Amino acid sequence: MVLLRILGAAALASFVLGKEMAVNEAKAAMYESGQVMEEIMALKFKTWQRQEQLGRLNSKKYKEISSVVPCVNGLAVASPGDAMVTFKCKNMDLYNFKSHADLGSKTGQGSSSWGWTSPEGREFVAIGQADGTAFVEINKEGKMLYLGRLAQYPDAKPAVWREIRGFKDYVAIGSEAEKHGIQIFDMKKLLKVDPASPVIFDNLKDLTGHYKDLPVGRTHNVVSNPESNFIYSVGAVPRNDTCRSGIIAINMTDVANPTFSGCASADGYVHDAQCLIYRGPDSRYLGHEICYGYNENKMTIYDFTEKTAPVIVSRTSYEGASYTHQGWVLDPNNQEWLLMDDEYDEVNGEGPAEDGYAVTYIWNISNLQQPKQTGYFRSTAHSIDHNMYVHEGFAYQSNYGAGLRILDVRSIPSDPTGGGVTEVGFFDIYPEDDKAEGGGVTEFVGTWSSYSYFKSGYIFVNSIERGAWVLKPTVPLI
Repeated sequence: MVLLRILGAAALASFVLGKEMAVNEAKAAMYESGQVMEEIMALKFKTWQRQEQLGRLNSKKYKEISSVVPCVNGLAVASPGDAMVTFKCKNMDLYNFKSHADLGSKTGQGSSSWGWTSPEGREFVAIGQADGTAFVEINKEGKMLYLGRLAQYPDAKPAVWREIRGFKDYVAIGSEAEKHGIQIFDMKKLLKVDPASPVIFDNLKDLTGHYKDLPVGRTHNVVSNPESNFIYSVGAVPRNDTCRSGIIAINMTDVANPTFSGCASADGYVHDAQCLIYRGPDSRYLGHEICYGYNENKMTIYDFTEKTAPVIVSRTSYEGASYTHQGWVLDPNNQEWLLMDDEYDEVNGEGPAEDGYAVTYIWNISNLQQPKQTGYFRSTAHSIDHNMYVHEGFAYQSNYGAGLRILDVRSIPSDPTGGGVTEVGFFDIYPEDDKAEGGGVTEFVGTWSSYSYFKSGYIFVNSIERGAWVLKPTVPLI
């Protein structure tokens, strides 16, 4: 009888294990086929369609805010009594706001952005919009001077996803629009533009280079590593292409003639990545070019030193994995720690994000072959975390409806659980959801991207609905 009970328990355990394996395999197949990505895209389009019906995508209705609006007692009030220009905040002032219409866009809908500082110290931003890229200079008073725009590449239709990364004195501009490719624009062209006469830059005569060799001409994202003279395309659909929407290496030694050098197809679709020359504690990889890939349901680390034969170093999932979106190392000169966001765990109510508060995952990557998720930080507001960049010990997060959030992450090496991480400032650019339970909604609304590397201390924020913002912390971030 005892033996039967033992055999029965073993059979039951085997059945449960087999069932779990089947479920995991089914989930993996959903990611690999693109089904999960399609579900998220459909939800985003549904959200934006609702926003359009509510009139929130009509950027012409949003008036410029040109005077400094200080954050006082948790609120920045641009116009007393007007809830739509009353913003929740902490330790951050608003210096300037311009709508997408002010910045030359006919369609609106902002996306990515990236900044550039001239050798003389002037500060510029390339701003992604559905119908092209706008350019501004941020002057010493924190005001945006509109300098002109570059339309999407001819024959490409408007697409919300326009991703921009800096490469030396250039920006690389990719788009989900078919036939778009990656535009290479020289930011030095902006130095002589008079704001009184904004320039409409031409895709034929004003581009330094144009990379066309993408499957159907589209890419989800662009990654840049100026130190190796490479940019990378990730998420270039279709998934059944030779590179399987993985990381595509593009040689930028001759900026006017970017060329294909190889791709990593073994782990399929890559949504975003960060590629760096490795200077971390894992001596096996010192001096190699390492790419940290965010691959839908896991983090995949690649050795991309040999562009024609990249190697997967490790593939690691984590509790609550729903859609591994993006991440950034804490210190590029000592790659021991990494922060990562998951774009769907708050929506799905998975893992630590089950209650809808945005979660930032903490990873120890001191052993590249065995990275470990050691802890996390939960935001103080309901939201979905999006693009995040780390600069000198602080993480700057564009958390959709919760706006720009700044985290002090300097404690992570001594407390990898995240217990010492603190939110030192925020500016909520989406007041439409302020009365929602938890202080916000888990929807794809609000801010998409930010740029926080200017020496002036000004931070640029690009939002989907309204337009562009210039903020400045009121506390030292050192």
